[in-house]
Amino acid sequence: MSSLLPAVIIPAFIPSPSQGVWHLGPLPLRAYAICILLGIFAGYWLGRKRWVARGGSAEVLADIIMWAVPFGLVGARIYHVITDAELYFGEGKHPIDALKIWHGGLGIWGAVAFGALGAWIACRRHKVPFLAVADAMAPGIALAQVIGRFGNYFNQELFGKPTDRPWGLEIAPEHRPPGYMDFATFHPTFLYEAIWNLGVIALVILVDRRYKLGHGRAFALYVAGYTLGRAWIENLRIDTVNEFAGLRLNVWVSMVMFVLAVAYFIISLRLKPGQEDISGGPAAGGDKPSDTAADADEPADTVAETPSSEEAVPADADQPSADTAAPGGEKDAKVEAGSPTDRPRD
Repeated sequence: MSSLLPAVIIPAFIPSPSQGVWHLGPLPLRAYAICILLGIFAGYWLGRKRWVARGGSAEVLADIIMWAVPFGLVGARIYHVITDAELYFGEGKHPIDALKIWHGGLGIWGAVAFGALGAWIACRRHKVPFLAVADAMAPGIALAQVIGRFGNYFNQELFGKPTDRPWGLEIAPEHRPPGYMDFATFHPTFLYEAIWNLGVIALVILVDRRYKLGHGRAFALYVAGYTLGRAWIENLRIDTVNEFAGLRLNVWVSMVMFVLAVAYFIISLRLKPGQEDISGGPAAGGDKPSDTAADADEPADTVAETPSSEEAVPADADQPSADTAAPGGEKDAKVEAGSPTDRPRD
């Protein structure tokens, strides 16, 4: 019976994509751009769930993301062009290529830095605590990176050293760097980083659920977790980059960011324990409390004035009651003896 079953051939490597661009009439649909956009939407979806769960307004967060995303994309490209300037400027180079973002080349450090700047501006506009937004979006940023990394797979770029492991990534000859033409499969660093970031997502969510991280600590945990993995994954890559003291630039950046993130986490925990309450006010979509809010709800003619000393005392306060009044000399005697009606009122 088993001899009648068709043989299943499992390749001993990850095959390279057959294509990375599809044409819808004159419009090219690039897998790299699609992965970036899907990552943005997925990251926003996860961040929105966390923000709303804390009592924040989905509409407010949507406006913040509308600022953060374009800032982040511009920043990612700027970082890449600055740190790999030799690819675009100099003899025989074409500076216009620096604008061709669809060919790849987005630096995560620039994306996070400029994206944070855009989010900070929007938070100022809405009077929303920026660090609370950063905490809510932290695992969403990592999720966006997970999906976005598959754009490198379709572009056949940023892979690692040659390997004959079963999970080695097949790279077409035209995408292999000089000196590696005789090798067919390479470490799929895009996949390593995607899997690592899934672990970072789980770490941030679980720790946040247990300890209620606030004041930027969830974001710091994401930065520390991501840079810890990025440092060793970066050392596997063979694409040409700038190096300092024998280490790739991104390794240095990862180490510095890891130290800063851990330091911030510890210091913030000591100075500002607990978590911000965003369930009311602008963060929850409400208006900023006004100094005249109380007066606005109160009609002007209903505001009571403080009575004067004469008005505060009833007109008949000095008159004895019917039970204590006595004709003639008895009344005068009680007054002269100091009746309660002559004493100060409490």
